[in-house]
Amino acid sequence: MNRISYTVSFLVGLVVTSCQMERQAGSSLTKPVKPNILFILTDDQRADAMGCAGNTSIKTPNIDQIAATGVRFTNCYVMGGHHGAICAPSRAMLMSGKNLFQVFDNLEGVKTMPMHFAAHGYETFGTGKWHNESKYFEASFQNGKNVFVGGMSDHFNVPCSNLDENGKLTEPMMKGFSTDLFAEAAIDFLQNYANGTREKPFFCYISFTAPHDPRSPRKDYIEMYKKEDLPLPANFKEIHPFQFDDLNIRDETLAPWPRTPDIIKATLADYYALISHLDKRIGDIIHLLKKLNLNENTIIVFASDNGLAAGSHGLLGKQNLYEHSINVPFIISGPGIPKGKEKDALVYLFDIFPTLSSLCHLPAPESADGEDLNPVIFNVAKEVRNSVYTSYRNSARALRVENWKLIWYLQIKHIQLFNLMEDPHEINNLAGVPENKTRIKEMMDLLIRWHKSTADTATLFPVHTLPMEYDYTKLKQIPDRHQPEYILEKYFYQ
Repeated sequence: MNRISYTVSFLVGLVVTSCQMERQAGSSLTKPVKPNILFILTDDQRADAMGCAGNTSIKTPNIDQIAATGVRFTNCYVMGGHHGAICAPSRAMLMSGKNLFQVFDNLEGVKTMPMHFAAHGYETFGTGKWHNESKYFEASFQNGKNVFVGGMSDHFNVPCSNLDENGKLTEPMMKGFSTDLFAEAAIDFLQNYANGTREKPFFCYISFTAPHDPRSPRKDYIEMYKKEDLPLPANFKEIHPFQFDDLNIRDETLAPWPRTPDIIKATLADYYALISHLDKRIGDIIHLLKKLNLNENTIIVFASDNGLAAGSHGLLGKQNLYEHSINVPFIISGPGIPKGKEKDALVYLFDIFPTLSSLCHLPAPESADGEDLNPVIFNVAKEVRNSVYTSYRNSARALRVENWKLIWYLQIKHIQLFNLMEDPHEINNLAGVPENKTRIKEMMDLLIRWHKSTADTATLFPVHTLPMEYDYTKLKQIPDRHQPEYILEKYFYQ
């Protein structure tokens, strides 16, 4: 498609979308009505932990329905992180539209997504997890209820704050179960909005802490999944075959080594139960949207901040660059958006900010590194980039090009090469196959260019090489203060 055809088709798509969004009483066709935004973010949810992703072991009917009425991106990536708490930089990238090396997890001086929408006439509200300092939540949102500032907590005793009349978060108070607290706060906001003037569109951000550990579902969900009924991950291993970073980081201490089928199945049963609970509450929120006649003009975004190993490759956490940890859910649904479509374009979470800005007819965010995905959503283009670059600390860098993925472990000078079309679970390392020598050279050259263009500060080729071998018997489980007693008994007191 030539540039003129591309531009005409894209503009036609946006005009059609604008007309479909002008359904408020008394609206004029000469003045487009900006859509509302309902942004749902989960914590540590793998891209394949949804029914709509082909997982027949988990029940997520409401998330599946969002996909059925919208577009699901199957190759959405978090760019990684510079420390083990991947969710902090991931959320900073999401809120800023910037890549990892331009923001890390520091939002100082950044005009965040809700700030951008507020500046252009939106009423903004936030609830749930905020992992980037309280002062940046206060600067970003006009309204907030049941806000948890931090990385994780006991799901049954979440310290929550509200934004007061001065725009400051109140002292946190211990409240009930996380998923319910955040869902109810969003429901209250939507009900109050509907009872008001509705003069401004809303930007409602709901950030669940599920299914992040502790692996402690609400009591009525604990037995929803029987561990004996669940299959092991296709890439299950008892231990990771080599050391590439700190394998005793907290996520990896949530079960003993070697990993056993029994404990991984128990982990998945609890993990899926947490997801099904939040799916139920997502359904409650969407049902209310329809009841209040708000759904026709509301864009719904569903995404997660990072994935999780949960037994894949002998790992439990997200501190690695395998697909299970960096490939994340991303679904967008709403007025004018095609229904029931899947896109395999290579995208980042931080593309969402410029994409929503464009969909809502707002100026593009300043200095954003993300791409506007509307050409892909509206079938004008197949992609916005032909490769993605991901990073974990100073230990690993990865490059995805079409169906090929290369992981370079800097400190141990080790390469993995996977054909994701034939080997989606990254089991067969093809780096040693002679026919792939040229491919590896080309991908490493592109990885080096990404390293330079992103201002990545890691040394790609360190002088000294660390050993790959390690003794897993020397790794120790260290429970943190957030694990309830029955979780300690189940996963720690072995």
